[in-house]
Amino acid sequence: MQIKRSIERIPGGIMIVPLFLGALLHTLAPDAGAYFGSFTNGLITGVLPILAVWFFCMGASISIQATPTVLRKSGVLVLTKIATAAIVGVIASKFIGPEGVTGGFLAGLSVLAIIASMNDTNGGLYMALMQQYGTKEEAAAFCLMSLESGPFMTMVTLGVAGLAVFPWQTMVGALLPFLAGFALGNLDPDFRKLFSAAVPAMVPFFAFALGNTIDFKVIAHTGLQGILLGLFVIVVTGTVLVLADIFLAKGNGTAGIAAASTAGAAVTVPKVVSSLEPQFAPIAPAATALIATSVVVTAIITPMLTSWWAHKFGILSPAYRAAHPQGDMPPQ
Repeated sequence: MQIKRSIERIPGGIMIVPLFLGALLHTLAPDAGAYFGSFTNGLITGVLPILAVWFFCMGASISIQATPTVLRKSGVLVLTKIATAAIVGVIASKFIGPEGVTGGFLAGLSVLAIIASMNDTNGGLYMALMQQYGTKEEAAAFCLMSLESGPFMTMVTLGVAGLAVFPWQTMVGALLPFLAGFALGNLDPDFRKLFSAAVPAMVPFFAFALGNTIDFKVIAHTGLQGILLGLFVIVVTGTVLVLADIFLAKGNGTAGIAAASTAGAAVTVPKVVSSLEPQFAPIAPAATALIATSVVVTAIITPMLTSWWAHKFGILSPAYRAAHPQGDMPPQ
């Protein structure tokens, strides 16, 4: 049986499918973890320790060695997206309170969901697109995008927006597993190889545990809002990233379009943030569902936009081919 291949045909399937299975279990049998106890309860309810290990392994996978070109490209994309999310978050906080929207068509939408969905770029999707439509240096920009993973930048942005105040110990604690992994992976390449292999393998486990914090009624209620949120992420961050790629990173805009997505790791942010700041606990399930939908929407639309842009303005365009007849062309 080719179960894994079938799951991977779904955008973000390795994360989305376990997430929805967890939500199904929580909807039909919300007390299953407590009933079975022991390791089963740990698997169902242990999202925070699982994420802590995942953040450690993610940090270990990043090499400090990168060319100036790669650092410039990745730095521009990462900082631009984080700054865009922060500005949008500050503006949204003027209209949406910490409790989120409580009524009407946008019920369930929160600044937490907006910032988290915009902060994190789907690094794997970006790298795959750049390998096909970009240059080797643009593909290597993936190395710094992992710095966006996790709740740290969202916590910083929420603080800037005046929606939360996190003690410095909490801020550092959210970053320490990542930094510890980063240090160990760069001190010994063998450790980087060991822990890097664990990064994709742990995704279904934390996704399933996250799903067990969501009720299907919440997912059904936030479905359309999640689609609109995904489109918002593409339009807003895509526009800003294309301009930054062209004018700051000296690219052709293709990398900017490819980075206009929501990472699967963003789904973890509401749970972590709400565990550190209880005021966000009531909106965390709705925010998680919104972000999960945004992950799927951006995973579908971003590749199509990237392909169109690359053929019209990017490395596959007739103008680029004429200017670089001997250039390093990507595989067709």
